[in-house]
Amino acid sequence: MPNVQQTEATLAINGGEPIRKSPLPWELPGAQWIGDEELELVTKVVQAKSPFRFYGLDSQQMVSKLEEEWCKRWKRKHALGVSSGTAALRIALAAMNVGAGDEVLLPGYMWVSCISAIVMQGAIPKLVDIDETFCMNPDDLAAKIGPKSKAVLVVNMSGAPGHIEKIAKIAHDKGLKVLEDCAQACGSSQNGKQAGSHGDIAIFSFQLNKNITSGEGGLILCDDDDLYKRCVAIHDLGYTRSDEGRLVPNDERYQMWGFGCRLNELAGAMLLAQLGKLDKITGAMRNAKWKIRRALEGTRGLEFREIPDPDGDSGPFLITIYPSKEKCQEFTKALQAEGIKGPEGSLTCITMAEWGLHWYYNNPSLVKKRSLANDGMPWSHPANDFAKSYSYEKGTLPKCDELAERSAMLAIASTLSERDVEDIIAAFKKVAAHVLG
Repeated sequence: MPNVQQTEATLAINGGEPIRKSPLPWELPGAQWIGDEELELVTKVVQAKSPFRFYGLDSQQMVSKLEEEWCKRWKRKHALGVSSGTAALRIALAAMNVGAGDEVLLPGYMWVSCISAIVMQGAIPKLVDIDETFCMNPDDLAAKIGPKSKAVLVVNMSGAPGHIEKIAKIAHDKGLKVLEDCAQACGSSQNGKQAGSHGDIAIFSFQLNKNITSGEGGLILCDDDDLYKRCVAIHDLGYTRSDEGRLVPNDERYQMWGFGCRLNELAGAMLLAQLGKLDKITGAMRNAKWKIRRALEGTRGLEFREIPDPDGDSGPFLITIYPSKEKCQEFTKALQAEGIKGPEGSLTCITMAEWGLHWYYNNPSLVKKRSLANDGMPWSHPANDFAKSYSYEKGTLPKCDELAERSAMLAIASTLSERDVEDIIAAFKKVAAHVLG
């Protein structure tokens, strides 16, 4: 652990000796745990020569088994594997019948896929500010619900839910659907209830950066039979399937257009193995993160993101808040100089202002209301005339803008050693003594 000499030593950025010289592990949580279990299940699919989920020479039913296990753990009625979290978002909105003439409320701190899913459905994104949880502010949500509001896209950002129960109640009391995005919070919970349990539909992502991964992949959860069947048809070719895996075009309730976003058996096999490791992965991140955070609590000038339920935090990010933009930048550069950084190309230790498309105003296509074609859709659609005055420029969400500028993020790898944790604590304390003292 850090001693007086370490904290009083010259900062590495000023020519002193750094706390560490080797990079921290890559942050990619689930990828670090890929091993024999994944290989065994993927090999079964390869040997069976049956990578398509609905039928094959000798289907191993990996996706179906994954969906069954997901329903058991999350205590929800239906699960559906899809090709990505991005696809899951759009499928869910389509299943909710969101389209032109509707607006979907979402926080200004999210991922670009959240916005694109709304726009691609022909609906209007309506921005809601965040609070110190770095998730949607329920009070701002309540103030912004209007006559054109159709759904709320609540995003459990950076590993943990915000005030999710209050948000879901506000939305449901107003008759709005709730789509819960758990892409960055798989395995997290709040008050004993899994993230992904609060929305009419919940979605997950299994892209490489996520808590568990198959490289690409996603999953949809819901309880409503009709919503589920709509998701099934939309994720496929616009129709449901028979027990033999063949398209069934004779049920008029589920005759629509499909996106062709099925999850394949190879990805399903990887995810089935990864799901068995989820608690170990999130437990490793949570334990390391909170050991660091508790060692630093009380440090003058250093604040932390609000986590309503620390025991339910999945742990992939430590977000710190500084007195000013300038202090945030100075502190982060000094930390990096102390060796608190990952391998070349990683984003282990950065200011949140550098967190790109996670901030609403860094999305040029949103700010400039761009379309895939030249017709300006969805903003040009007559049914969306109500949103003519909506702005997405920086300044639209004051709290979001403020926290983006004076906050920093440390990615918590799922394989941090005790030495890694001690070095991180030592570096924070050393830099704080000079920059915040």
